[in-house]
Amino acid sequence: MTSKGPEEEHPSVTLFRQYLRIRTVQPKPDYGAAVAFFEERARQLGLGCQKVEVAPGYVVTVLTWPGTNPALSSILLNSHTDVVPVFKEHWSHDPFEAFKDSEGYIYARGAQDMKCVSIQYLEAVRRLKVEGHRFPRTIHMTFVPDEEVGGHQGMELFVQRPEFQALRAGFALDEGIANPTDAFTVFYSERSPWWVRVTSTGRPGHGSLFIEDTAAEKLAFEEQLQSWCQAAGEGVTLEFAQKWMHPQVTPTDGSNPWWAAFSRVCKDMNLSLEPEIMPAATDSRFIRAVGVPALGFSPLNRTPVLLHDHDERLHEAVFLRGVDIYTRLLPALASVPALPSDS
Repeated sequence: MTSKGPEEEHPSVTLFRQYLRIRTVQPKPDYGAAVAFFEERARQLGLGCQKVEVAPGYVVTVLTWPGTNPALSSILLNSHTDVVPVFKEHWSHDPFEAFKDSEGYIYARGAQDMKCVSIQYLEAVRRLKVEGHRFPRTIHMTFVPDEEVGGHQGMELFVQRPEFQALRAGFALDEGIANPTDAFTVFYSERSPWWVRVTSTGRPGHGSLFIEDTAAEKLAFEEQLQSWCQAAGEGVTLEFAQKWMHPQVTPTDGSNPWWAAFSRVCKDMNLSLEPEIMPAATDSRFIRAVGVPALGFSPLNRTPVLLHDHDERLHEAVFLRGVDIYTRLLPALASVPALPSDS
């Protein structure tokens, strides 16, 4: 892969690096700066912009490109704005500088997860609008907070609100994961996370003393969660911080017209797909749970998986190839003929 010099940098790459410099890092993300960034993108692209505060300080930004047939359900392009914490001492470059090396690799938290996809959506829409295209189905881009810590102050609340229902989403794309091979990974479902908080009380004291009935002692060597509480005795309680019990699967066969349109474009572009169940948990689970089929797809092949890792990075050529892919995918998805579910 080759890289252009700084004076020749592609404008899409420049925009990507600008977004990467916004410090939407947990546990104190600068969501206000991200919202302002997308408001400006909407103004420049001539898109509708709606801000929905789902909880105090947690805003979902929705950018809309209206279709020609409002009777049809819409396409939802989702991405989250927050990123996970960093340990700067383990990075080769400042994780919020968006440093690009001489080979074209961009180092930044969020380079893969998932600020790249946010800008790929925007730049694909920009290209299509500049070329004068219109499509039957409306395209909504949602930029949501809180995904990295469970989505409880983000998409989980948003899908229950009338503003989400008003989008009339018929199909959604959300984040995937990079693939180090020539293939592209696409997720049609995901695991059901259980986050457990165990509280144990006991006698305090210095660690050098042999104290009976300590909190730590009660938590040792039990095999199952519930048996911990029963066997540990009085003062040990268990609470689920997150317990997802509604896994949904988006079909990846001929019965699903959305998959047919998606996979047909990939075949035409000679993209090899590897359908899988997402090993992590994303906002797609909330979208699928309200009846909207969703695929997790980040068009990042020939790329080591570095999300949440030190020196998270992405090559600019891979990023730009992703823009090309979405520029082909969006017309196909937004032109899927009327379906029974549209009525």
